[in-house]
Amino acid sequence: MSPLLYLGALLVFFLLWIRVKGLDYVIVHQRWIFVCLFLLPLSVIFDVYYYVRAWLIFKMCSAPKLHDQRVRDIQRQVREWRKNGGGTYMCTGRPGWLTVSLRVGKYKKTHKNIMINMMDILEVDTKRQVVRVEPLANMGQVTALLNSIGWTLPVLPELDDLTVGGLVMGTGIESSSHVYGLFQHICVAYELVLADGSLVRCTEEENSDLFHAVPWSCGTLGFLVAAEIKIVPARSWVKLHYEPVRGLENICRRFAEASADKRNTFVEGIQYSLDSAVVMTGTMTDHAEPDKINRIGLHFKPWFFKHVESYLRGGHSGVEFIPLRQYYHRHTRSIFWELQDIIPFGNNPVFRWLFGWMVPPKISLLKLTQGETIRRLYEQHHVVQDMLVPMKHLQAAITRFHQEINVYPLWLCPFLLPPGRGMVHPKAQQEEELYVDIGAYGEPKVKHFEAKASTRQLEKFVRDVHGFQMLYADVYMDREEFWEMFDGHLYHKLRAELGCKEAFPEVYDKICKSARH
Repeated sequence: MSPLLYLGALLVFFLLWIRVKGLDYVIVHQRWIFVCLFLLPLSVIFDVYYYVRAWLIFKMCSAPKLHDQRVRDIQRQVREWRKNGGGTYMCTGRPGWLTVSLRVGKYKKTHKNIMINMMDILEVDTKRQVVRVEPLANMGQVTALLNSIGWTLPVLPELDDLTVGGLVMGTGIESSSHVYGLFQHICVAYELVLADGSLVRCTEEENSDLFHAVPWSCGTLGFLVAAEIKIVPARSWVKLHYEPVRGLENICRRFAEASADKRNTFVEGIQYSLDSAVVMTGTMTDHAEPDKINRIGLHFKPWFFKHVESYLRGGHSGVEFIPLRQYYHRHTRSIFWELQDIIPFGNNPVFRWLFGWMVPPKISLLKLTQGETIRRLYEQHHVVQDMLVPMKHLQAAITRFHQEINVYPLWLCPFLLPPGRGMVHPKAQQEEELYVDIGAYGEPKVKHFEAKASTRQLEKFVRDVHGFQMLYADVYMDREEFWEMFDGHLYHKLRAELGCKEAFPEVYDKICKSARH
């Protein structure tokens, strides 16, 4: 039998099996089949298309001209909405399944959709050391261009598909945040179309209130159409030191020490159990020791979190030199450790060698094809949360995470939170403070886990220590609890001044669970 006939027979058998079992059964219980056969190839096509498109537009220098046309079109849509009497809130027309957040907002079906097709890098100004980008430009696109000309972002959030707009209107963090802060803290200017259709630019000096209020506002103050972001010179390699640590008290102490040391360009921790973790510290360099080079981004390499775990199992420290861009996207291939639940054998050497070049599947495609059954299962039996707590409460926070959800690995990422007037700032508004992001992604191991009750317990703990919950995740707080966690003074003041109350929902109504049912 020829290979084509053999493949054809397998395909027919597979389709008959789906017909007998039912599509829902296959998607829920054997999802890896659908992901491997359809979503991985489709994800490759998507990536190639967007990469080539972005490269051509930037090289042809057509992005600025197209940008101005697109801004005028957004203004036209907003003014038409006003001319027709409003009557409903506005939101971006980007489909909910295209976002990286696992949450699926249903407000897009009832709100006025404003189409915003803006995904280009507009300008790299090496004299001012800023890059000007449109809101749908993503991190993979930005690093590919900047690294090729010797620059990078000071804070470059991990996953390729994270967009500038999402990171500005929500938030973003990376292992360099203990030096530079959150993604919003490396932004120097925003351009927005407001509820009246006007275009404004805001910086620390110009429209300062709006500049401070935009981060975490989730598109409820206006439509972001461009952002200017700081850039810094890039080097070729990251010298990464792996240090396994045992004992919760030792883990928290060592992680806090590493985070406070500004000589470390990068600091990150992966906690594999209540009393075991690996703390990683890194610096950028132009020179690498040949026998210590590890190109972790190659498709056949083990997933990064599994590679890190090998140092814990071996009980020894180590040093490696990793190419800069591969370091930035070290968790992309395995979507941190989420892909192990989707493709259980994804880290098998045979799979990596044969199909690893197609990994990961696009998160947006996973959302689009998961259906209501998987979505409900994920909500009830899966946790995806990032909680930001002061470093001084790290040990208590990890203990509470262990008690309430018992999800491992945990991602530990430190960040410096400067004083400010926006929704997120230290309790002492005039002093900066070191915080840590605790990321929990996976299936809870506690008995009788209940998503709402357990998450509300974590939310209460985080409020009590003056921490914050990332808003891409499921939020179960009521309105009063939400505004106890976040500072809404400047936000509500601007919503009244800029006519946002009739044009955009309040951020709580946009992200809370009740708004999506």
